[in-house]
Amino acid sequence: MNSEWSLDVLYKGFDDPKFTEDFKKLDGCIASINAFAAKLPELDPKEALITYITESEKNLLLIEDLYSFAGLRSAANTKDNEANSVIGRLMGKLSGTTRAETAIKKYIANLPNLDELIESDPLLKEYEYMLKNIRAQQQHMLSEECEEVADLFNISGASAWSDLHGYLTSTVTANYRGREIGLSSVRNLAYDPDPAVRKDAYEAELACYKKIEDPIAFSLNSIKLQVINSARLRGFASPLEQTLFGAHMKRETLDALLGAMNDHFDLFRRYLKVKAEALGHKNGMPWYDMFAPMGSSDKKYTVEEAKEYLLKIFRGFDKDLAHMVERAFDEAWIDFYPREGKVGGAFCSGLAGHHQSRVLTNFDGSFSDIVTLAHELGHAFHNLNLENHRPLNNDYSMPVAETASTFNENVIMNAAIAAAETDEEKLMLIESQLMDTTQIICDIYSRYLFETSVFENREEDFMPAARMCELMLDAQKKAYGDGLDQNALHPYMWLCKGHYYSTLSFYNFPYAFGGLFARGLYAKYVEEGPSFVPTYRKLLFTTPIATVEDTAKVAGIDLTKKDFWEKSLLSYEKNVDEFERLVKKLYK
Repeated sequence: MNSEWSLDVLYKGFDDPKFTEDFKKLDGCIASINAFAAKLPELDPKEALITYITESEKNLLLIEDLYSFAGLRSAANTKDNEANSVIGRLMGKLSGTTRAETAIKKYIANLPNLDELIESDPLLKEYEYMLKNIRAQQQHMLSEECEEVADLFNISGASAWSDLHGYLTSTVTANYRGREIGLSSVRNLAYDPDPAVRKDAYEAELACYKKIEDPIAFSLNSIKLQVINSARLRGFASPLEQTLFGAHMKRETLDALLGAMNDHFDLFRRYLKVKAEALGHKNGMPWYDMFAPMGSSDKKYTVEEAKEYLLKIFRGFDKDLAHMVERAFDEAWIDFYPREGKVGGAFCSGLAGHHQSRVLTNFDGSFSDIVTLAHELGHAFHNLNLENHRPLNNDYSMPVAETASTFNENVIMNAAIAAAETDEEKLMLIESQLMDTTQIICDIYSRYLFETSVFENREEDFMPAARMCELMLDAQKKAYGDGLDQNALHPYMWLCKGHYYSTLSFYNFPYAFGGLFARGLYAKYVEEGPSFVPTYRKLLFTTPIATVEDTAKVAGIDLTKKDFWEKSLLSYEKNVDEFERLVKKLYK
């Protein structure tokens, strides 16, 4: 079994003649797009639509191969200068199509008989959702010239401010016990078993933000003002409306989700208070102990053991999922181990034209690494269920992006909890699950409240770092309530979370959506058994060709009603009860 992934299905290297040939083809594709846009008025509308789709399919597969190869090479080794150079060259080349793509989409949106044309041809019918979305997007598009200018100015605008945030947070150091360590290192100490280490790390982390708070406050103010202005120019009432439009999601669904979360905070606050008391705190959980480990398990797994563990459980769920997981391990889809130059964390990247995916992890043998593998292979399973779509029908919205991955986590975690051999191991597993869930409920809600307040204030006022901290503390108090010690919160969560530093706004509620949507689907699987699996797979198939509400209807779910979300939330009540029982038994 390989420990690193193979990219040979794409190219053997940058010196591969196929790579050289494909890179040259890209110039022809760009020229073809621009030429096609120029002659649109001369074409028959049906012919124009079919030509645009067939050419776009071919171009997409070529671009995805080139980008995937360079991007995956860079992720595996950030010092791969050739890969980084290729990425930059690709971005530069593709920016030359912005004006043409805008003109083409305006042409499609303005066709008076678009619905009739869609019904007249099977290829166009397959792309009905995409074509009608292009029409819907028209009201929010600028002129071709303005779209091109907006792209160019963004490079030195929000994108540059985002780069500044990334640079400062990756280079700042914290003085931890007399030595300078990086921000990510000091934040990781929040999981240390030693309470003194956790508290010292928390204090060092907060102190280090003082060094960079002013330039990053400027970054956040500038990015959010650009988003406000862009949303207004495009005809949106607010940045939130623009986000929901891009997410293919109704405001009623968001209100139902947030309303259910707000109604059931007490469940997760109870978990925090039980944990806090076990750790010796009487006034709720201080921030620095929120991620303290509880329970224990000495189990370590090899990659081979992780494979067998996953296969054993997934074979009982769906044979196609198990077969795909086996392929991923056996056919070098996965880059397992940490090494110098490799990016941290984990991700899955689909290779749609090759019916494969690639998964990056930093495996060290813990059970959490098995859960991470399950999560990322869930994304690969989502990709597998899209294989019968045409190439342009593979892009699903952010709220449903975590459905299959989080569903996989539920399958693995619930099986592991049921099979736990000791109370200590069971406590460790339940606490890990509740810790993660509390983050997507309470913390995500606080981030949503914070970003909302920033947008509400930014149009009229510049908010210095101190004001940002006030807004964040207010949001945390509303979301966590008495679950946290009100005198030991985290005022700088606005600074350390990169999700705020993008023109993609409200990159927070989709995490809560994904977690609770998958949890609700898993509950249906538990109720219905194997007969639910085909429905689940059809739902995954539907994600790129329907709104999130219509996708959920495949499983008989109405997302605009609170009862579905409440049922998902209340399914954690048994976990909190069992957590409390185990804590009382083990932490006397």
